[in-house]
Amino acid sequence: MIAVVDYDAGNVKSVEKAIEKLGAEHILTSNQEEIKKADAVILPGVGNFGDCVNKLQERGLDTSLKEYAASGRPFLGICVGLQLLFEESEESPGVKGLGILPGKIKRFPGSCDLKVPQIGWNDIVESKGRLLEGIDKGTYFYFVHSFYLECEDPSIVSSRTEYGITYDSSVEKGNIFATQFHPEKSSDAGLKVLANFLKIAGEV
Repeated sequence: MIAVVDYDAGNVKSVEKAIEKLGAEHILTSNQEEIKKADAVILPGVGNFGDCVNKLQERGLDTSLKEYAASGRPFLGICVGLQLLFEESEESPGVKGLGILPGKIKRFPGSCDLKVPQIGWNDIVESKGRLLEGIDKGTYFYFVHSFYLECEDPSIVSSRTEYGITYDSSVEKGNIFATQFHPEKSSDAGLKVLANFLKIAGEV
């Protein structure tokens, strides 16, 4: 069973629909016990980093998610769900993320001539790892974000994307996977990414 974490942080319906299309069973939950028992967890999210951290903490989900990540079972973060896995964000100074992976979330530089937030389709200039199996570099995904990941460990970066700068757009470390882009809104390529995750989780 896939647990999609519900913490009032948006985009859960599109994630649910994508999982249903792929034929996997799931629950939408904010219950700590249900999350602990899940075969895999997906942490979606859109919005402000600090607000999302607060919502997790209010529900006691920050501790539950860290424990789940340490369990070795598959865990996928999407968009702000990726950002929350890291230590901190320039969007919310002083607010600590889950700290499951090493790195910081930074604001796109003011010198960037492109519009911020980045909204729309963009391609990945690198591609590797189990989550992106069958996904070539140059594949386009859908992005909506004003902040980007600067990962401390380049060995866990599975894709990078160019938008004024070249930044880390997905990561993979053991059982932990995360994408800055929205696979659930990225047509066939996005469904392939989610199918890869479900395959890793033994759900399809």
